[in-house]
Amino acid sequence: METKDAIHLAGGYCNSKTTYSRFLTREVKVGNIPMGGNNPIRIQSMTTVDTMDTIGSIEQTIRMVDAGCEYVRITAPSIKEAENLALIKSGLKARGYDVPLVADIHFTPNAAETAARLIEKVRINPGNYADKKKFDQIDYTDSAYEAELERIYKKFSPLVNICKEYGTVMRIGTNHGSLSDRIMSRYGDTPEGMVESALEFIRICEDLKFYDLVVSMKSSNPQVMISAYRLLVEKMVAENMNYPLHLGVTEAGDGEDGRVKSAVGIGALLEDGLGDTVRVSLTEEPEKEAPVAIALVNRYAKRRVAMEQEAPQEIVNLANHSNTAAYEAKEVNAFIGGALVPRVVVDISTSNLKDPFVLDPVGYRYDAVNDKYHMGDQSVDFVYLGSNLPSFTLPGNLKVIYDYETWVTLESKANKHPLFDLISYQQATVHDPVLNLIRISNNDFVGEAFADLKIDKTVVFVLETDHLHGMADQRQFFINFQTIGLDNPVIIKRSYAVDEFSGPVGNVMDPEEPISKIQLYAATDLGALLVDKLGSGIWIDSPATPTDKVASLSFGILQATRSRISKTEYISCPSCGRTLFDLQETTQMIRSRTSHLKGLKIGIMGCIVNGPGEMADADYGYVGAGPDKITLYRGKEVVKKNVSATHALDELIDIIKNDGLWVEEEPLTTV
Repeated sequence: METKDAIHLAGGYCNSKTTYSRFLTREVKVGNIPMGGNNPIRIQSMTTVDTMDTIGSIEQTIRMVDAGCEYVRITAPSIKEAENLALIKSGLKARGYDVPLVADIHFTPNAAETAARLIEKVRINPGNYADKKKFDQIDYTDSAYEAELERIYKKFSPLVNICKEYGTVMRIGTNHGSLSDRIMSRYGDTPEGMVESALEFIRICEDLKFYDLVVSMKSSNPQVMISAYRLLVEKMVAENMNYPLHLGVTEAGDGEDGRVKSAVGIGALLEDGLGDTVRVSLTEEPEKEAPVAIALVNRYAKRRVAMEQEAPQEIVNLANHSNTAAYEAKEVNAFIGGALVPRVVVDISTSNLKDPFVLDPVGYRYDAVNDKYHMGDQSVDFVYLGSNLPSFTLPGNLKVIYDYETWVTLESKANKHPLFDLISYQQATVHDPVLNLIRISNNDFVGEAFADLKIDKTVVFVLETDHLHGMADQRQFFINFQTIGLDNPVIIKRSYAVDEFSGPVGNVMDPEEPISKIQLYAATDLGALLVDKLGSGIWIDSPATPTDKVASLSFGILQATRSRISKTEYISCPSCGRTLFDLQETTQMIRSRTSHLKGLKIGIMGCIVNGPGEMADADYGYVGAGPDKITLYRGKEVVKKNVSATHALDELIDIIKNDGLWVEEEPLTTV
């Protein structure tokens, strides 16, 4: 495409929109499946087999397409892999699969130039491609900086011209952990550096009149990733750009942690209408990634249809703006708000309250012999019992929430607190001198009940929403609260009906799907607020979800948003054709021996391309260096090279111990 299309940027980008609409990007044609513009949000993933295994690559690609992938990315670290993409593509077409392929390029310009002649799209990382990355602290003068840009221009231009000639799309994919020394010298390891790294390459493309671009800003830290994409869009608007956005949290991990971390990062951006294609990176088989991405994306397709069919739901906006700032709540009862970690509420009102073991799923393990409870780092802070009374004595440090009508009848009210609506709170003749919870929604600001409310220092609000665009509605609540000068703690509550989790995702019917969807929806809705420092607690109301899953999910969301650390974090790459060991098996092995190291971040990377750069946020790294060879890192520093895989985990643990960060697994606290 030789000319730059006109761009429609109505009013610029606002990262706190109160109605749902997508940021309108330009359309690029990736083979026969266009992306951007008014096209659906596209689904993609990446193969994990060796690219030179032609049959294996074809078979895995077919499984991925059958699972819902619309684009398939394949690593091409050298010319021979790039050339083999032609055989893979022809083999797929022979099997009836005309899926667009994407070559994943890291360091090798000639591999990129070869691939660009053969397949529909190439992905380059500006931190690696034609730039220097030795993790040296180098001070660049302005003239030296410009000289490096001129060198990059000459090195990068041949690929751009090939893409123009062959109609090949290019993704400029910045990763937080692989910024060049030049960028690091001026911007540091920041979202600003990530954005500028991409913009430098985009400007070169535009100077060469090439516009078939897609851009990404990936990080294993959802907070960094969200900030980078928001800043990217702001900068693109300022420079009259609107290139499609590829969303992904890199090295998210596996299981619930991987899904939650992905949903926090990707979902928060989808909520604001950003994103034209999605890749969920899990340390699992790649065909398991597409259903997760589809579940995230379908929610917004349905929302868009629903908002078109229904009368618009206005979001109450007292401030006449939607700019978010961290909500600084005062502390109540030395237990919630202020600088304290966000609290977790779980509803057990429908459980068997005659059985003391009913608290096991929420982190209080009952010892029947000694009639005691044991609690750990993931024991919830509040349980909601509604109007139901237990027939056994609850742990002394567990706070219990009752509906006001029941609470007021209790003889002993120690650690028991009432839940009101606005009217019942005003009409009540008795209040808790310690902590009163009041249900509220953003719509209540325009009602008489709120106008007459007498709020004191014991009040904690439970924020609910029935808005179709619920996250934006709740976000606006915090802005409104700040506008009128209130600072009481707010527990964010989201309720999910059983029918929200019905039906298969993509072409896969997974018996675990209801669990996956609640993980994705709650991580999006609550995580998008927590990353902006909004909320002093969370309450997931999901009658279809087992109580232990709700509790685990709540702590997982707090962990993913770095709001409350209650376990070890694993930054684990999703595997690809470069991987030098079984990532799934190795991740589980490392997890089994280090999962008690609360707050420690351990990167597990299949090859040197992903480590140390992609695990920038990790405290320690376990990186494939060759067959049966592992290199161990402390941050980005190599500590031991080419350790036998048989002994590598023991060696890693010794490094952690020598650094004074190893702790023995502690027994649960007795309460």
